[in-house]
Amino acid sequence: MAQDFIVFDLDGTISDPKDGIVRSINYALAEHGLAVRSEQELQRYIGPPLDSTFKELSNSSDSKLILSLVAKYRERYSEVGFSENKLYEGVVSSLESLNQHIPLAVCTSKRADFAERILTLFEIRHLFEFVNGGDVGITKVAQLSDLRSAGTIGSGSIMVGDRNVDLIAAHRNGLKSVGVLWGYGDYEELSSEQPSMILQSPSELIKIAP
Repeated sequence: MAQDFIVFDLDGTISDPKDGIVRSINYALAEHGLAVRSEQELQRYIGPPLDSTFKELSNSSDSKLILSLVAKYRERYSEVGFSENKLYEGVVSSLESLNQHIPLAVCTSKRADFAERILTLFEIRHLFEFVNGGDVGITKVAQLSDLRSAGTIGSGSIMVGDRNVDLIAAHRNGLKSVGVLWGYGDYEELSSEQPSMILQSPSELIKIAP
């Protein structure tokens, strides 16, 4: 029988990636002669996959352009952007407490190697049994589906995230979800997906414990 996990999103849930993501998106846009955007405008693109972000920002579905934008984004992100993350206050102690009750994991749209570097940077990689990352063209629905079908996570696992894509992915795979409000999704976005609970601060994460 597959083991149950609390599966965490990374960006906007464990750490605040805004500076690195915004600067890397604008680096990619500028390198392609496209208009850079304000920090406020780009905040809503924190969470969804990069390819869908660049399709919208470039107003193009040209696959070569999208892949080139993603490559330029990653050029900057791999050198400096990943290190511009900031841990949310109270997250580490809450993760440590939760880990005493149930195993933890990460499922992020971010490429796995970037996620590993961020968790290692914050010295919290040891708190997670595994890190599942995405890539261009891979949805979080598909990521969780693969984890379920491979028997990596059980049907009682819970997905925790700050955007509706996290909650939708959980529900389409028969899992429960928990929304968090310290990231980039607001109450309206999260409540529309009817998660099991919506948390206001990282200190409340312990409420998820079985």
